[in-house]
Amino acid sequence: MVAGAAGRGLGREFRWLWTAYVVSTCGTRLAFDALPLIAVLVLDVGPAEVSALAATGLAVGAAVAVPLGPWVEFRRKRPVMIGTDLLRAGALLTVPAAYALDLLSFPQLLLVSVVVAAADITFGAASGAFLKCLVPPEHLLAANGRFEATNWTATMLGPPLGGAAIGLLGPVVTLVTDAVSYLLSATALLAIGDTERPAERPLKHPAHSGEAPADGTPPEPAAPRLRARDLLDGWRYILTSPALRPLFLNTILVNGLIMATAPLLLVLMVGELGFTPWQYGLAFALPCVGGLIGSRLARRLVARYGQHRVLLATGALRACWPVGLAFIHPGATGLVLVMAVELGLITCMGVFNPVMATYRLDETPPDRVARTLSAWSVTSKLTIAALTALWGLLAAVTGPRTAVAAAGALMLATPLLLPRHRPARPSPKDDPAELRG
Repeated sequence: MVAGAAGRGLGREFRWLWTAYVVSTCGTRLAFDALPLIAVLVLDVGPAEVSALAATGLAVGAAVAVPLGPWVEFRRKRPVMIGTDLLRAGALLTVPAAYALDLLSFPQLLLVSVVVAAADITFGAASGAFLKCLVPPEHLLAANGRFEATNWTATMLGPPLGGAAIGLLGPVVTLVTDAVSYLLSATALLAIGDTERPAERPLKHPAHSGEAPADGTPPEPAAPRLRARDLLDGWRYILTSPALRPLFLNTILVNGLIMATAPLLLVLMVGELGFTPWQYGLAFALPCVGGLIGSRLARRLVARYGQHRVLLATGALRACWPVGLAFIHPGATGLVLVMAVELGLITCMGVFNPVMATYRLDETPPDRVARTLSAWSVTSKLTIAALTALWGLLAAVTGPRTAVAAAGALMLATPLLLPRHRPARPSPKDDPAELRG
């Protein structure tokens, strides 16, 4: 998906990392909403339990992951990534095992959702830090663009195929596929080998030391003990960074509002306007081609207009589309309206997301990446959970259309949070957010 010199410059190790991402992302998209579907089809639970399953997995999983960001920072990233892949696979496989033994319960689904959410955050923090040391800075945007294109391709194809598989083979088959995808991902990560060069390996606490090996090489001391104040290191760096703080607030709010309206659009389109489930799926799957287009355009736009200008423009443009969803109406023209709005939104996101991810890595020193990405992801998941619950209450009072319109209107103000200028990067001695390794 990334051709030319940039593709060659990414190297063999990146290709294995990308392979791991491809298989795990495809598995996850095939198993889209698998746990809620199993809760409904197997356990016959109601809407309250399904909402609790979604919210609990995000919120509790994010809370569990809070100490893991600082913990990951001082450890080699590839073993952490392999470990979280194996943990996710093991947790997911408990569901079909319990189903086969007729022991499946709702609390088990809650526990699995929490474990997977916490592992997702930990894997994301480790992989971001690993990518920064694996790929030269000039190729980071190409690498992030390839990830973005993969994500939208899987999002476009995975849920329809997963739904068909559930219809043909039963409710747990996609969960098994997802678990196998994590095992394949771990295998691909093993194939990378030890690429964390000494200067890029996790920092060690100066108070720890070890005995020098027989060959005279410097000892590698143990990782530091995690302190209570270390838990906030990621947020401390983000909120004191003039470059990251506005971008953080913008992306957290935009993503939260988009995800908060997703269940409301389902109720509005299928429950009130009479669209069939396949029409609903088509309305959100087909526009994902915009993500492919956007991810391919990102490098060209940055080369022509500059990273910060593209970030600002696409960040503003993506906020203009969601308000159009308040005007959904029955029939073919209503379906076309949804597709047009989603196509515009996803195309802008396809450009914005890899540029934002590259900008964030550029502005984060190597010894802070894991903590920063973990804090970012934890906040995002907690915000999505909170806004989803809040917008559910709003929809109960005003109706889903009004709630969707309110989210779209609020989204129009989010470009004000984008970083207007890229601040000069301070030297470490002048940086008030200096974190202690």
